[in-house]
Amino acid sequence: MIAGAALQVGVGLSGSIARILTSIGIPDAIAGLLGQVLAFLVVFTVVYVVGRSVLIPVVNRMMNSRGLEAHARRPLRRILLVVVVFIGITAAFGAAGFPDFLRSLATIAAAATLAIGFAMQDVLQNFVAGIFIYTDKPFKIGDWIQWDGNSGVVEDISFRVTRVRTFDNELLTVPNSNLTDGVIKNPVAKDKLRLQVPFGIGYDDDTEKATEIIVEEAEAHEEILEDPAPSVRLTELGDSSVTLTSRVWIADPNRSDFVKTRAEYVQSVKQRFDEEGIDIPYPNRTLGGELTVAGFEEITPADD
Repeated sequence: MIAGAALQVGVGLSGSIARILTSIGIPDAIAGLLGQVLAFLVVFTVVYVVGRSVLIPVVNRMMNSRGLEAHARRPLRRILLVVVVFIGITAAFGAAGFPDFLRSLATIAAAATLAIGFAMQDVLQNFVAGIFIYTDKPFKIGDWIQWDGNSGVVEDISFRVTRVRTFDNELLTVPNSNLTDGVIKNPVAKDKLRLQVPFGIGYDDDTEKATEIIVEEAEAHEEILEDPAPSVRLTELGDSSVTLTSRVWIADPNRSDFVKTRAEYVQSVKQRFDEEGIDIPYPNRTLGGELTVAGFEEITPADD
């Protein structure tokens, strides 16, 4: 009922314009055609301008109030603009007096949507996965993430793919479904990150002394937090070494901080171990048994 009323108003608009054109001497056939064209252009322009100047700013304020990430706003604004254009075209055809065309267009659009859905299942899957990334926020631009043996810093997130820059400066274009179907590790999602650093010492070395050195070097490093305090646990009795695992925390982690802090910490502990005579053994194997060579007769040297 509402749609029918809207179409009648549209037809009335084009007819009104046609009557005005006829009154100034334009032939009826040409005036009717111009009336439909002008009605289409006027209604589409009004809907488009109102949508861009009123609706989109309102949606932008809503996204800002909800704290939506900047990378999520761009594609949402694009979708909203497409919706505004579609509404404008629909209203413009109604104003031009083409109800039959609108019904045909709706039928064609439904059939095309079904066909496109079957042909673009992967694209739609990645599109839906992109929506989940925007809503669930497992990571954002600038985060360091790890997945399926890969790692890097997120540079861009779209509705279909996510672009990640590896630490070898390679750009990976990852379908969003790959990031939502598996496990993603985001080490920098929180304001603190715990590092576990194993140290192997010899069986004859003093584990208490080694533990004391590991803790002292952690406390002396300016990037390692005092709270939570560093701790050390004996975690493994290996073939050739005893493994002491240090657990330390760093604040506001990113990949460069993680690598730099870990390297400096390991180096300082190694220097202290050397100064204190604590051995860091390497695996060795002792082979035993006999080697027998048979099947050769005694060879006598030839006379000169």
